[in-house]
Amino acid sequence: MRMRPTLTWTAAEDLPPGTMDLEPVADALSAGGVLVLSGAGISTESGIPDYRGEGGSLSRHTPMTYQEFTAGAQARRRYWARSHLGWRTFGRARPNAGHRAVAAFGRHGLLSGVITQNVDGLHQAAGSDEVVELHGSLERVVCLSCGAYSPRRELARRLEEANAGFEPVAAGINPDGDADLTDEQVADFRVVPCAVCGGILKPDVVFFGEAVPPSRVGHCRTLVGEATSLLVLGSSLTVMSGLRFVRQAAQAGKPVLIVNRDPTRGDRYAVTRVALALGTALTTVAGRLDIPVRGEAAARSEP
Repeated sequence: MRMRPTLTWTAAEDLPPGTMDLEPVADALSAGGVLVLSGAGISTESGIPDYRGEGGSLSRHTPMTYQEFTAGAQARRRYWARSHLGWRTFGRARPNAGHRAVAAFGRHGLLSGVITQNVDGLHQAAGSDEVVELHGSLERVVCLSCGAYSPRRELARRLEEANAGFEPVAAGINPDGDADLTDEQVADFRVVPCAVCGGILKPDVVFFGEAVPPSRVGHCRTLVGEATSLLVLGSSLTVMSGLRFVRQAAQAGKPVLIVNRDPTRGDRYAVTRVALALGTALTTVAGRLDIPVRGEAAARSEP
């Protein structure tokens, strides 16, 4: 039986309302030891849409599952054609004020770590160190046969050579770097095999319907255990991969604070949910703490 991803949830009427008050977030950060858990909402201001917010990609697009990807060549052709086109846009995204504020908090010793559900690498591009990529990264490709890893840019070059003239117009780009294309637009796309063994290539990301590696989950649980509080940024917490850390923190008596415009599946565990745009919220908090947030050019020039 094909597994389907958990795509939506229904907010209970008794969830606490969102607030505009940033003081609890500022207080938690000033105390230090904050673990950040970020989701797709922190990257929307970089031009990458989220899944579930207003205008989110799930309204027009169902992500491919791991089971679909591994089941047949036609599904992989559809995935790689759409992903190849999306990569051209996705790879040009730059960190926004929210990413840069998180990096600034880290530089000032207020964070115990950063866990991101995103696969876009924008936290690192903004200057954050030792980011745990819970769902992997689009920057890498892995062979399902021999396990060899290779840079995505190398695969992009090979796909360009194999598909000269592939210039379809996409209806949109999704948080996983997937472009919206029709079956007709991808029918003639050529997929390339692993350069080492000829096996099947897959982006080094956790697909819907695929489990996060246990060692990675264990590492994240250790980070939650060591943190003073958990700050969730731009995640609906619909999927268990992130929600479990919120539950762990709450059960341990650690404050959970959420900044997300819309209600989340973790609101009942949180001491507050700030319903503000992340870039505005985090730079405001940084200002209250007298922490300068570097501009985009400075963030990109970091070693």
